[in-house]
Amino acid sequence: MNWYRQMNKTERHTFIAAFGGWALDALDFMVFTFVISTLITVFSIDKGQAGMLATVTLLFSAIGGWLAGVLADRFGRVRILQVTILWFSICTVLIGFAQNFEQIFVLRALQGLGFGGEWAVGSVLMGEIVRTEYRGRAVGTVQSGWAIGWAVAALCYTASFSFLPEEYAWRVLFWIGVIPAVFVLFIRKNVPEPELFERTRKREESAARRTSAWAIFSPSLIKTTVLSALLCTGVQGGYYAVTTWLPTFLKTERHLSVIGTGGYLLVIILGSFIGYLTGAYLTDRLGRRANLLIFAVLSGVSIYVYTQIQLSNDQMLILGFPLGFAASGIFSGMGAYLTELFPSAVRANGQGFAYNFGRGIGALFPSLVGYLAKTSGLGTAIGMFAGGAYLVVLITAFMLPETKGREIE
Repeated sequence: MNWYRQMNKTERHTFIAAFGGWALDALDFMVFTFVISTLITVFSIDKGQAGMLATVTLLFSAIGGWLAGVLADRFGRVRILQVTILWFSICTVLIGFAQNFEQIFVLRALQGLGFGGEWAVGSVLMGEIVRTEYRGRAVGTVQSGWAIGWAVAALCYTASFSFLPEEYAWRVLFWIGVIPAVFVLFIRKNVPEPELFERTRKREESAARRTSAWAIFSPSLIKTTVLSALLCTGVQGGYYAVTTWLPTFLKTERHLSVIGTGGYLLVIILGSFIGYLTGAYLTDRLGRRANLLIFAVLSGVSIYVYTQIQLSNDQMLILGFPLGFAASGIFSGMGAYLTELFPSAVRANGQGFAYNFGRGIGALFPSLVGYLAKTSGLGTAIGMFAGGAYLVVLITAFMLPETKGREIE
């Protein structure tokens, strides 16, 4: 973290804002994964409806991410970042007051709009303020905030369900979502708009023209937009296919009792955190594409081991670390790479579209895996979709240019 000490005050404040926003985003989002079984009992819903609550957030986050990117290019990165954080914070708190499935469904959809927008805007903000030599490590390290938020959600879940009745404990977990709203005060006071964005906006105003939101599909950018969207689809499709179904496969078909325990979860979270940091380092050290290629291969190897080799409980506990490491580390290079691929006038727009297109398509992978598993078996289905997703990452990474050291304009 020596690079952090060498950043100036503005860069450090921006890093804290983006890191904190992403960690709190993870806290609010991951709380739901801990209370699914409780919601099924309290509201008498089935597993299909519970799955819909997860999917609707991801689908609407894809819409929110692109919309936030378009707005950030027009009204400013910092302003829209504050809006997205307040949005998902308020929606999370309101879920704690829900009285039926329909209310939770609507609020989860609205929550997704802010959830998707926060990453898109925060990543662009970091990329434009942090200098070139630290951009990959800084933006990549922000991704590790997800593991921190995940861990905090796990601790809050343990505490609330240990001391409160179940019918109140799940509501308290969502009410904790008010914390991000307070964090907005720090952003408002300490984080300025990037000079690069201000210059771009003034140039457009002086020329009396406004860049269209559809400019990312113009002849000069369409190749970058399509390839980066496919890249993000591979990264996120592989992640959702593995993290959604692998625990079920190992528990039901391999009959491993360690799956779902606190120890196994802790090992995966630790692996994820170190994976994020390692990816952040490698993306500056070896390059954006090299980081993607390395972690795509590691993820593919992990999938093969988990689905094709018989493992004991002890082996599975240990292998939770490389699973979290590989599946998470690949995300660290995404933010800086997308920032450097698009020009300033449409940077948030292009980055928001590409990342959230991938999230929207990737959100369908768990359902497709479940459908294919009926005829081919769950292990085969996971291997086909997750392996295919990481193959897409390898192909598109070779087709896109390397941007390490690129001065953004």
